[in-house]
Amino acid sequence: MTIATEEYISADLEPSYVSGKTYVTRRRVTHIDAAALLSITMFLITVIPSRLIVPGMTDVGRPGLVFGLALFVWWVLARFTTTLSMTGPQPMRWALMVFLVSALISYAIGFMRGLTTIESNAADRMMLYVGVFSGILLTAADGVPNWIRLRGVLKVVVACAAVVAAIGILQYVTKVDYTLYLSIPGLQVKTEAPVFEIRGSGIRVASTTTHYIELAAYLAMMLPFAIHFALFAGTPQRRRTSAIMCLLIAAGVGVTLSRTGILSLGVVILALFPVWKWRTRFNIGVMTIALVTGLSAVSSGLIRTLTGLFDNASDNSSINARTERYPMAFSYIAQRPWFGRGTGTWVPPQYQVMDNQWLITLLSTGIVGAATIAALHITGITLAGLAYRRATEQADKHLCAALISTQLIALMVSATFDSMSLSYSTYVMTLALMCGLCGTVWRLTHPARTIRTSTTRWFM
Repeated sequence: MTIATEEYISADLEPSYVSGKTYVTRRRVTHIDAAALLSITMFLITVIPSRLIVPGMTDVGRPGLVFGLALFVWWVLARFTTTLSMTGPQPMRWALMVFLVSALISYAIGFMRGLTTIESNAADRMMLYVGVFSGILLTAADGVPNWIRLRGVLKVVVACAAVVAAIGILQYVTKVDYTLYLSIPGLQVKTEAPVFEIRGSGIRVASTTTHYIELAAYLAMMLPFAIHFALFAGTPQRRRTSAIMCLLIAAGVGVTLSRTGILSLGVVILALFPVWKWRTRFNIGVMTIALVTGLSAVSSGLIRTLTGLFDNASDNSSINARTERYPMAFSYIAQRPWFGRGTGTWVPPQYQVMDNQWLITLLSTGIVGAATIAALHITGITLAGLAYRRATEQADKHLCAALISTQLIALMVSATFDSMSLSYSTYVMTLALMCGLCGTVWRLTHPARTIRTSTTRWFM
């Protein structure tokens, strides 16, 4: 197994293209470090409980979302100056632009249809939400300068996920909501903390997120990178620490008692299994057995409850409740099939909760909107796949495969809950980061130096 440490990433030592026939070192300290800003944003979004907002603001008033919106403004302003803009192409920009155009058209069509006050306010909030999503995605795709800073961002988000998972595990074991004690000066409570829900012989916990399913999807999306660092971190101590975080995150998925979480773990295994050597597969298998044994020791009924989630699906009340809404949803879709009823306008309590993001997207932005979201994920998979083929180091290939797994998870979980909802901003903004990083690895592995070593032209 080849270990790609910070000292041996030769591409990071290449001169960085900044303008015609002009290069500078990529190891310099820039005036604005996009990777550091992304790390701060993701820390604010994941660790601070989702119910805490800036006073006087709405659902988009979470500190991390405010920071993400500032990133979008920064990126837009940077396009108007040659001293900050990134050089070189970026396919993820085009995929996002198509998505944004579709969202804007549906937004306008919604107001042409005539909206209730609830719908109008929800549409406005959704467009701000899309701005935050775009800010994180574009900053990641265009602003992360090299592999070292890329890994730095991922280390931060994995550590944050381990903290979130640890809080969830403590909630499950002690049946105490510790997020109630995470009071941040200057922030106010927007909504009540999610209550513990009894399922089988255990309880469902949400940690700092809004919902149990969101926690499961978010942690499952972070698990591939915890595995990555457990395999490829530069020192044995870092690999052991990453392995512990890996176990915490996997256990965190388990204590949500969520079908979505278990299915997402399956997607992770399917995506990474071909990349692993047999020794790695054996080690992962041993860790999985140890984790299952440990969870069984903590709660004897936990494993039985998890396996019971997939028993007799035809008589499962949760699944049936979802499928019973489908005829009503398709009747609405047939009324406005192409651009939907308006971006963000399918909102409770005016309309029913669908628990299916693909249906909500069809209802809100129509077939065109659903196609653009699918295209965004497919673009991420394609770019990470190209980077996988170009990469020469095993660690880089594994990282690209981990990014591919996040997009596969996103495609799958959109059928199991309202994954792009305003309520689930922890998951959504993590997804935005992963989409952006798919563009990053494509850029960092590009054969053309003027693209691979592109950076901000701050000094001119």
